Amino acid sequence: MPKLFSDPEAIVEDIIRDVGTNLVVGLPLGLGKANHVINALYARAAADRAINLTFFSALTLEKPRPSSLLERRFIGPVIDRLFGGYPDLAYANALHAGELPPNVKVIEFFFLAGKWLHVPFAQQNYISANYTHASSYLLTRGLNVVTQLVAKRVVDGETRYSLSCNTDTTLDILRARRDGRASFKLIGQVNSELPFMPGAGDLPADEFSAVVDSPTTDFPLFAPPAEPVSDIKYAIGFHAASFVPDGGTLQIGIGQVGDALAQGLIVRHRDNAQFRAIMKRLAPGVEPVESSPFEKGLYGVSEMLIEAFLGLIEADILKRDVDGVALHGAFFLGPKSFYRALREMPPDQLARIQMMPVSFTNELYGDEDAKRRARVGARFVNNAMMATLMGAAVSDGLDDGQVVSGVGGQYNFVAQAFALADARSILTLEATRQVGRRTHSNIRWNYGHETIPRHLRDVFVTEYGVADVRGKSDAETIAAMLAVTDSRFQDELARIAKDAGKLPKEFEIPRAYRENLPERIAEALKPAREAGLLPSFPFGSDFTEVEQRLIPALQLLREAQRTPLRLPGMLWQGMTQPPDASSRECLARLGLDRPMTFVERAYRALVNAALARSRTLKHSVVPADAGTHNHRT
Repeated sequence: MPKLFSDPEAIVEDIIRDVGTNLVVGLPLGLGKANHVINALYARAAADRAINLTFFSALTLEKPRPSSLLERRFIGPVIDRLFGGYPDLAYANALHAGELPPNVKVIEFFFLAGKWLHVPFAQQNYISANYTHASSYLLTRGLNVVTQLVAKRVVDGETRYSLSCNTDTTLDILRARRDGRASFKLIGQVNSELPFMPGAGDLPADEFSAVVDSPTTDFPLFAPPAEPVSDIKYAIGFHAASFVPDGGTLQIGIGQVGDALAQGLIVRHRDNAQFRAIMKRLAPGVEPVESSPFEKGLYGVSEMLIEAFLGLIEADILKRDVDGVALHGAFFLGPKSFYRALREMPPDQLARIQMMPVSFTNELYGDEDAKRRARVGARFVNNAMMATLMGAAVSDGLDDGQVVSGVGGQYNFVAQAFALADARSILTLEATRQVGRRTHSNIRWNYGHETIPRHLRDVFVTEYGVADVRGKSDAETIAAMLAVTDSRFQDELARIAKDAGKLPKEFEIPRAYRENLPERIAEALKPAREAGLLPSFPFGSDFTEVEQRLIPALQLLREAQRTPLRLPGMLWQGMTQPPDASSRECLARLGLDRPMTFVERAYRALVNAALARSRTLKHSVVPADAGTHNHRT
């Protein structure tokens, strides 16, 4: 049985007695980090330079850090409400401050999107890895300790612990330990909010060397709220939804596109006529590849379990069972409502969701015949930052070597799509991004970094449509990619391709694709927005009703700040047009109901104008910044 502790410092002393002073500690990706144990290990190493401590991790979660006055006033109460009791990770704070002790290393294979750009230590100690390779890299580094957040259950007097949110790499390295290929101490920290998930991650107590279990070390789970789904993301999601066959298999990445895709599938199933009408307006003259309701249903196999999957289960779409299981996942992260739904789900329903090692979800090897039988009609949907005209995808880094996030499982799923007979890889991206006052195309002629090489090109989806480029020639691929490019950039890109001899000189972009502009997308989706088919938060929100009204107004104001000539008009409108009751409630939420300073009076006027304008444009949610990455956290 494991040693039980209530004090993290005491368990650290026990670890050092057992393992020694050369500590190579594996931390689960994302949610499953045992924060108190990690912080105690860090504090012990910082106080004793004779200890060599290496943390091997991915996706270090951090609370938002607002900068401007409006950001602080809007997100500050949200942080207190959703993250107030979440303990910061000391090593992350030290990294940001450039104060990591010389005897401590932090190595990650996946970053919180954009969080570690231009932080030299983090950039230098990043390991580029497929998710499925991370466990083997851990073992070659001499892993001797694994710390993990766990759920606890006592059944007939026997204590069991669930790996819950992170079976991903932990189950793989536990298998290595059972096979005699590894030797490490598994340390657990019990968390009362963590759902106890059945399946392979439901472990007997004797798998653990020690466990911290105390009310003083319990804490609220990290719960990033869902972001509103913009028109651009809904267009992308609906295009992707038209590529998913009934009776097939589905994998979805995190973020607004995943939410939009799931909502698109729900509209397709519940209101098929509306789905077809939306697709007709989004892509005139193009018949959707798939548009029927789901009689057989889908089976889910996804490294990440997101809240949208629960919406698909509730809608009776995710219902094709494989050995009694409708959904296999490897890790999860989401809002508080998501964790609560898993905790409160009836056992017979929860049993249809099984958490597995990432080697199961992301690869075919290991019981390959059974996986092939299960993963029919597979659609692997993942996000990219950019793509080239010849079908390479850029998803994790920049051409100067800076890492934005990581490869994660994207390459795994693209390769799997080519290994299965009837599977497809769908890479989604916004056609443009805003940098300051300038709009840039996310579809480029070439780029100095790529995540997915062009010889694995398959399906690309932007808000303007679907480019099916598998098995196509370079010229055919370029033509297809130009058809889903924003029209403001088509001519220049076509010229470059022609100059390079990759397109015929006489090639012309068809008239049907010459109106690829955001206004067309907003107009195409307006009837569906007004009919309530495209809610900003399709699967609920941890934001209050007032905060939900504020979000599009603050996004609109941010857009206006990129073109400062728009601000005087908004300032005048906000000063001369008295706020109505709804706006007064929003202004009070920001502490601008009784402005005391010139700055506060100016912000009050701008927010008042933005609220008025956002109500007239509520069919079109202003998109959040593009161009960093595909993870909403």
